[in-house]
Amino acid sequence: IAEQVGRIQLVFAGKAHIRDTQGKEAIRKIFEIKSHLSDKIKLVFLEDYDIELAKKIIPGVDVWLNTPRRPLEASGTSGMKACHNGVPSFSTLDGWWIEGHIEGFTGWAIGDLNPEQSDSDELKDMYYKLEKVIMPMYYNKRDDFIKIMRNCIAFNASFFNTHRMVSQYVLSAYLN
Repeated sequence: IAEQVGRIQLVFAGKAHIRDTQGKEAIRKIFEIKSHLSDKIKLVFLEDYDIELAKKIIPGVDVWLNTPRRPLEASGTSGMKACHNGVPSFSTLDGWWIEGHIEGFTGWAIGDLNPEQSDSDELKDMYYKLEKVIMPMYYNKRDDFIKIMRNCIAFNASFFNTHRMVSQYVLSAYLN
């Protein structure tokens, strides 16, 4: 995709739980893949992802790629923070993205809500959208991409925020 459509830079950030052997294995594979990509795709892994690191990297991201395995996303607050910075999400439909996703308007879904959908199906969809939808728009239709960035702020940031959440909790839990 990088050779055909345009340059790609991947920034992975995370922290595997001490007993998360699958997470640790994924991080090990990232480092293994990095050595095979050489100069074709720039790839970096930032360890110990936390709020301070998020403050530094989120505003500089072009697309927030999030690939939780359904239904394991706690909420996806980093993607919520990204939308406040005009960063479209490209994510599995889990956590907040089930509500915040409007395909091609606030970002893109990886796969759909079909519980029978396999990892392989989601992977094919992710690569297809990167190659045929997202990257061509980013490189060749900047005005369309910027419109999606604005939609992230106008629609998602206006809804996924602490003010709305607290108001909704008070109205639903305490005043009813």
